[in-house]
Amino acid sequence: MDKFLIKGGNALHGKVTISGAKNSALPCLAATLLTPGTVTLHNVPYVRDLITQRRLLEDLGAETLTPGKNTHKITASEIELFEAPYELVKTMRASVLALGPLLGRFGKAKVSLPGGCAIGTRPIDLHLRAFEELGAKVSLESGDVVATAPKGRLVGAEMEFSTVTVTGTENVMMAAVHAEGTTVLRNAAREPEIEDLAELLNKMGAKVEGAGTSTITIEGVEGLGDAEHSIIPDRIETGTFLVAAAITDGELTIEKCEPKHIKAVIEKLREAGVSIDQTDDATLHVKRSEGGLRANDVTTEPHPRFPTDMQAQYMTLMTQAEGKSVVKETIFENRFMHVAELHRMGADIEIHGNEATVTGPTPLTGAKVLASDLRASASLVIAGLAAKGETMIDRVYHIDRGYEHIVKKVSSIGGNIKRIKNELTMSAEESE
Repeated sequence: MDKFLIKGGNALHGKVTISGAKNSALPCLAATLLTPGTVTLHNVPYVRDLITQRRLLEDLGAETLTPGKNTHKITASEIELFEAPYELVKTMRASVLALGPLLGRFGKAKVSLPGGCAIGTRPIDLHLRAFEELGAKVSLESGDVVATAPKGRLVGAEMEFSTVTVTGTENVMMAAVHAEGTTVLRNAAREPEIEDLAELLNKMGAKVEGAGTSTITIEGVEGLGDAEHSIIPDRIETGTFLVAAAITDGELTIEKCEPKHIKAVIEKLREAGVSIDQTDDATLHVKRSEGGLRANDVTTEPHPRFPTDMQAQYMTLMTQAEGKSVVKETIFENRFMHVAELHRMGADIEIHGNEATVTGPTPLTGAKVLASDLRASASLVIAGLAAKGETMIDRVYHIDRGYEHIVKKVSSIGGNIKRIKNELTMSAEESE
């Protein structure tokens, strides 16, 4: 497995450009299964999860072309298989997003139970109950979800999710696009990625209203056509670089981002002593405030509040803030696995259930650490950049899943980071 070697102590300075959002590109790629037409997607990040999703589409029978590294042309006119196999799904939970489009368009689908980051159980029972309300028959067979529409087509229905679910909202929204009649989703997720997917679906000819609110209405249509769409900027990558600038006492200009998508993150960082100025619609300027970093509590909650995907990075920043801060995780039950690795670097963090108390500032020292999931990987990179000495991060395939050209980007703004390649594996950045 590849590793990252980081020599800390350099303040980050310069400009960094934000890539397309992985968590938007994944459902948008899945949505191409809904139409026999050609869908062109721009600003698709070159990360492992997207490579896996593209391979899944190809295995199902879709034709995928990449006229540019960040542009995909997908034509799913002749789908030959209606199954997402375990070999792919085990590496990426978002493969389950094939279930809704296949069921909605073809009336049948078989998808293995999902894998991905080990940050909690994240069951898909909310998806399955919603499919049943749309008239599908759903069963579990040897680790696979098997879903069929008895009449060949789903039927619109009104439903309410018992818990906010992003992937569930996306999956059911796509399934309902071809359903007969109108579907109303209540307690729907409100993330920007939901809005982006709805925009693509409507460009394809769907009739989706209310995306970005807690109630989404989908009027079923019989057919969809061609579309062209650009993926929104990655709000979590934006937040990660905001934290990286602050923790290294650097100064960055972050370009091609979408500040309105991370209002809660910007607000919380400002409260913690980070100066963030928006210079235009797509640019942020960030540096530490003159008073320095100060402890500030945070609780993760569904959008538009503070995202769970920024929890690990924010906790790392709090190790360098003055005072005690409490980080409360309410989305996933197992998302503090990075804490043990931060301890190895000298952090003072105590865990009590779903709360972590961080005492700072404590000097961080380079160490050998292990990445446990995508965002934990990002937090360890941030910690390594701020630490004294060398940090070696193992299992960086996690960060390759969601951050495009992370080594190149960090190096371009003064970070001392390099990839130590395993000769038996191909890294995500070998073809740069």
